[in-house]
Amino acid sequence: MPDGPDRSKGSNQDIEPYRIDMPQADLDDLRDRLDRTRWANELPLEQRGTGVQIGPVSPGWEYGVPVDYVRDLVDYWRDGYDWRSWETRLNSYEQFTTTIDGQNIHFLHVRSPEPDATPLILTHGWPSTVVEYLGHIDELTDPRSHGGDPADAFHVVIPSIPGFGFSGPTHEAGWNRYRIARAWAELMRRLGYDRYGAHGNDGGALVSPELGRIAPEHVSGVHVTQIFSFPSGDAAEFEGLGEDDFQNLRFLQTFNDEMSGSLRCCPPSPRTSPMRWPTPRPDSSRGAVSCSATPQALTRS
Repeated sequence: MPDGPDRSKGSNQDIEPYRIDMPQADLDDLRDRLDRTRWANELPLEQRGTGVQIGPVSPGWEYGVPVDYVRDLVDYWRDGYDWRSWETRLNSYEQFTTTIDGQNIHFLHVRSPEPDATPLILTHGWPSTVVEYLGHIDELTDPRSHGGDPADAFHVVIPSIPGFGFSGPTHEAGWNRYRIARAWAELMRRLGYDRYGAHGNDGGALVSPELGRIAPEHVSGVHVTQIFSFPSGDAAEFEGLGEDDFQNLRFLQTFNDEMSGSLRCCPPSPRTSPMRWPTPRPDSSRGAVSCSATPQALTRS
């Protein structure tokens, strides 16, 4: 993908129009590399797990993504996906770039025909792009034309998170949700929006609340599609949970343990704390699972 102008340094506050124009040579190169994929071997299905759903992990996925699934995905990228049609659709909306905190930021900015529309910044998830919101732009900006109330109209700003899509490449580490939120506050200031709402999905559901905390005098409200909440260790949090709930929590614990191993090389910020929760114990009298107060991994006793 083209890098665009080099804005890795300096404090340029200009907002410049941007249009996606992927070189055909890049698309041809991608197809050639897909054609030359060397597929890994894997264990037979009957040796990859118990065949029983464990938390959110489907049978056959216990050791990662099955090769057949990846083959189907590559076939789609090579023969079913039409980049040019998506490029055209993206370019049907006005796009811009600007430099904030030394980083190139790409964003869509679509103003509503309604003069009193509410400004709204939408943050996509991980590992995703602004395409998440393409199907909602028209109805958000012009509800009158879609059978809605014009009082519900928004001016929408949809930035690409640094390192994603055309907001890249990044030139230094440290683009966490706090830094991204500060960049979004500056972006909205540059666009002339003094009061605006914020929405986020997935990773954006971490960024948008931080934006509300960083700029409370400017953010009128925050809406997210996910609420990230981890057990604190209080046994009362687990009262009434069933076995399926604990399977999901065991998976979360395993993920955290594996992630913690990698974090030894890359320590988290001081604001990050490890997950801790009580050990569940069966309570046959209630048909549920109760917990001790010991903060350990989730295992049935």
